Amino acid sequence: MSSFSWESLQDAAGPVSRETFERLVAFEQMFQKWNRSINLVAQSTSGDVWQRHILDSAQLGRIEPKAIHWVDIGSGGGFPGLVMAFLLAERDGASIDLVESNRKKASFLQTVIGQFGLPARVVARRIEDSHALVPAPQIVTARALASLSTLLDLSAPWLTSGARGLFHKGRDYRAEVQESVHRWAFDLVEHPSATDASGVILELSNLRPV
Repeated sequence: MSSFSWESLQDAAGPVSRETFERLVAFEQMFQKWNRSINLVAQSTSGDVWQRHILDSAQLGRIEPKAIHWVDIGSGGGFPGLVMAFLLAERDGASIDLVESNRKKASFLQTVIGQFGLPARVVARRIEDSHALVPAPQIVTARALASLSTLLDLSAPWLTSGARGLFHKGRDYRAEVQESVHRWAFDLVEHPSATDASGVILELSNLRPV
């Protein structure tokens, strides 16, 4: 099991203040409490939230250290969206919208945002109904939500207008990319995961229909 350390957070996310580390440790405790009652993540992955969820999410901060307008779709228990909200609190003018239609999960997200004063907003709508409410994000994120082709369909209104996607994917990502190119053309950068030897972060830009 990974240790809760400021160093492990910086290894994943890049430069992060001690205060942000301490706030994320407090968030982890709050998450564990809520997860026992409303299943924010699968119980099989809840034993090491720091390594499997928080650090895995935080690596987006290293991949994209400058963007300030973010949207996370299908935010669920807040990975990567809430974790990025903690990191974005250190960037002047930065914010993230968390799109989550499940009422209980949206309530959890809102509670965390309020308790920690995070630069985030919950959009409690289906993803398909949220595009007009989140104009012109620079970065679109999603983790453990859907296949890549489905993610591209869901986020196309943003990605075809200049936004870039940062999508967590597992060992089968190449098959998902191949499935996607029948409908979409895009520029792709593969970032090896800092926390999962078989995982990647797919950075997609310049999305256009085939």
